Amino acid sequence: MPEAWTGKDERQYKHVKRSERARGRSVSKAEEIAARTVNKHRRLEGRTPNKRTQGTGNPRLVLEERTRDELYNTAKSLRIVGRGVMTKQELVDAIRDRS
Repeated sequence: MPEAWTGKDERQYKHVKRSERARGRSVSKAEEIAARTVNKHRRLEGRTPNKRTQGTGNPRLVLEERTRDELYNTAKSLRIVGRGVMTKQELVDAIRDRS
């Protein structure tokens, strides 16, 4: 179990791995899917130390404290047009206008 994982994360990992094995996946593929699933949930909950993520950042942080990449992903999920050329502050303003 990775150091940052909680007991709940480990139980989720074992459950997903078991489910994937029952679906006929190989052991290595089942382990990969299970780890990715747990890490995705950790990332969405803001429990990862990474500043650059695929997600929209820690929802508990104010928009100004999130990275530009996280703001971009939030803008993408809100279908904000022109987000690719926006600065961090422009993304913050656009997200606030949409909310």
